[in-house]
Amino acid sequence: MREIALNYQALLQQVFLYRKRAYAPYSGFSVGAALLGADGRIFGGCNIENSAYSPTLCAERTAFAKAISEGCRDFAALAVAGGPSGEEPRDYVSPCGVCRQWLVEFCRPEMPVILARTPEDYRIYSCGELLPHSFSAKMLCETEESDCSL
Repeated sequence: MREIALNYQALLQQVFLYRKRAYAPYSGFSVGAALLGADGRIFGGCNIENSAYSPTLCAERTAFAKAISEGCRDFAALAVAGGPSGEEPRDYVSPCGVCRQWLVEFCRPEMPVILARTPEDYRIYSCGELLPHSFSAKMLCETEESDCSL
């Protein structure tokens, strides 16, 4: 386990608060996310399920949507925790494929993603480690006919 910066402690505390707010009546699996903006603000999210399944929102995308809608587009870290509703997390929960694609869209490859079972028991990965060989906006700019200013 790597040493975590002091400002990440608040992030780790918040992820468990947001996990308690999850709406997961179908899966019974509650996930919380806490996204740290480069400006120090923390944006939280929880999974919000829907009986039609496809419209379900993951905790990570909820946190990103809140941050972006509040004008934050520069991020320093993301923490995620999840497990059976009403129980302590049993394992480290990692963002799904769709959420990993959101990470690639909005974060630098070296940004830390903290997977936590408790505020003291966590693992840290980089965005690049979670989705190597990803498709990004940069690829859209690498064709001769593109006029991309990303």
